Amino acid sequence: MRHLAEALNVSVMTPYRYFSDKDEILAAARVSGFDRFADALEAAHLAAEDCADAARAVADAYLRFAFENPAAYKLMFDLSQPGEADYPDLARAAARARVIMGAYIKNLRDAGLLAGEPEIVAHVFWAAFHGLVVLRLADKIAPDLDFEHLWRELARTLTAGFAPLAPPSEPSAPNLSLFAA
Repeated sequence: MRHLAEALNVSVMTPYRYFSDKDEILAAARVSGFDRFADALEAAHLAAEDCADAARAVADAYLRFAFENPAAYKLMFDLSQPGEADYPDLARAAARARVIMGAYIKNLRDAGLLAGEPEIVAHVFWAAFHGLVVLRLADKIAPDLDFEHLWRELARTLTAGFAPLAPPSEPSAPNLSLFAA
């Protein structure tokens, strides 16, 4: 709290005029992060020409947000923070991000490019992407690996894993790489 007050050029007690405790302050910071994150994902999704373009655009927006806002990204997903249920604005902001992560997956499924329950598939993609982002932010990726190549391989593998199965009488579904530029 001392660092926050110093950065804001206020007394250490000033934030407590507006928030009941440190957890409420952190929840407000997380709300801001999730809202900015969702804004970036939504803008990318809405600007896309088709569902495959939306997948690439949302993935790129995800990366851009995480690497341009590493402190916010880390705080948003910090496991030591209070739960969303205690802070309605935080629950709303986090749910908004989940909705946009699921929207492009649902569109891909509806277009026949992916199979599976959209909410489950979206969480699998999110978990994998998040894990890779956290590894990079923690500088835990082998120095000889190109992050962009690793990112694209992860996306290609997930896309192939969720590709619709072709009926036995038809040729195999194409090996899609929705996230390749």
